[in-house]
Amino acid sequence: MTTFTRRLALTAVAAAAFASLPALAAEKVNLGVSIPAATHSFMGGINYWANQAKKDLEKEHKDLKITIKTAANAPEQANQLQDLSTVTKINALVVFPFESAALTKPVAQVKAKGAYVTVVDRGLTDTSAQDAYVAGDNTAFGKIPAEYIVKQLNGKGNVVALRGIATTLDNERMDAFNAVLKSSPDIKLLDAKYANWNRDDAFKVTQDYLTRFKNIDAIWAADDDMAVGVLKAVEQAKRDDIKIIFGGAGAKGMVKTIMDGKDPRITADVSYSPKFIYDAIKLTAEARLKGEKLPATTIIPSVLITKENAKDFYHPNSPF
Repeated sequence: MTTFTRRLALTAVAAAAFASLPALAAEKVNLGVSIPAATHSFMGGINYWANQAKKDLEKEHKDLKITIKTAANAPEQANQLQDLSTVTKINALVVFPFESAALTKPVAQVKAKGAYVTVVDRGLTDTSAQDAYVAGDNTAFGKIPAEYIVKQLNGKGNVVALRGIATTLDNERMDAFNAVLKSSPDIKLLDAKYANWNRDDAFKVTQDYLTRFKNIDAIWAADDDMAVGVLKAVEQAKRDDIKIIFGGAGAKGMVKTIMDGKDPRITADVSYSPKFIYDAIKLTAEARLKGEKLPATTIIPSVLITKENAKDFYHPNSPF
């Protein structure tokens, strides 16, 4: 075989070997994460798990860069989204909107510039502004407390509710709660007001309820932080008519109370872990590194927490 023929053969072998290699990713993933600041313990958990995801995933994937921005309000988050798009030049976004309506257009603008968008928890008012949605089970989050309250009150009593912030997920929770109560005509929902998932606001709303309503059998706080504010108001008013205080999301302090049986008014909760932000970031990053898309919707189940299973939901080292 001549030297020229041998070179030709080697070139053919090399070309065949190269052709058999897996296709390389078209581009590195520059992922922006936009979340509310740690204004209360649940958001503290969101911030903790987002930063944990950055640490774990950047270590695992050399072609991945994650930039996390936290906002104190909706206008600040909108500005940060613009910066992520135009300055950081992200090509993927995981966003936990501060509010649904106010953030829909800013998120849509990021998507219009070519970024792949995963929305977490608080849905947008226009789903065409997103590629994927990851959330806890907000229907179960409202349904489970309502069913528990109805059962514990034997289908008869007065209930008040504290809502979160005006978002699509809050609407889902309240609609599910109301749907259960409709099948129990002797359960009366006296009022349902926004308390912004905030202890101080929940304290004020509960004070108002306690002033206006002389008999309340159960309070659905719809968040464990709000439940702390509810408890403070009830204790200050020295009200002993309230049989049930039901929060939500499985904060470690509330789960420990259930485990220990310390308060007869707090015997159950519903799970809704802030760790889903970690899951959303991981799912999005790894899909984009492969050039793939996520399912349009991914729902992480919410379940009833009682003394029997509380140990499975107790994470003492978590910030939430």
